[in-house]
Amino acid sequence: MKPLVGKYVTLRLLSVGDAEVTQTWRTGGRAFLLNRGAQSVEEQRAWIASRPFDPTRELNFCQTLTATGQPVGMISLEDIDLTHRRAQASHFLIGEEDAVRGMPVAFEACKLLYELAFDTLGLQRIWGPIASENKAMIRFHKYFGYKEEGRLPRHYFINDTWMDAIIIGLSEATYRTVTLPKLNRLIGVKS
Repeated sequence: MKPLVGKYVTLRLLSVGDAEVTQTWRTGGRAFLLNRGAQSVEEQRAWIASRPFDPTRELNFCQTLTATGQPVGMISLEDIDLTHRRAQASHFLIGEEDAVRGMPVAFEACKLLYELAFDTLGLQRIWGPIASENKAMIRFHKYFGYKEEGRLPRHYFINDTWMDAIIIGLSEATYRTVTLPKLNRLIGVKS
């Protein structure tokens, strides 16, 4: 699969060679409200190697700066279901905050993923669970049109604390009317 190239960020498929940097991100302070990930580079390598390369099931991306190729984050589209035309957006993490400061990398990464989901794959819905204490991520997604669709009580055990999972969803129609115009404005793209 060819990389998804934007002005600021490129999404390329995650490879085993990304294990060290992605494991550092997953165990860093910015990821404290995410599910417990691999605790060693070897575990991260094994996790990446176990992921299927099947664009009809799952796509895991490393976000790199378009200008330099520096890895700065990750994002995924999982549980792709082409029959019911839905998928789960996940693993959204900017790991190199200083490297992306002042650039709309997070917004453009989302836009590239949504273009793949809605325009290329023809999905009708993207959804995902977020730990209830990850209030900044919930606000981020709601700003872009995601709706809270449900709650799974005591779904995550993170940092020795039980947390609910907030289920959020974004329809293709809302993406077109709410999300895309906001993303374009924040990235500086004329609609």
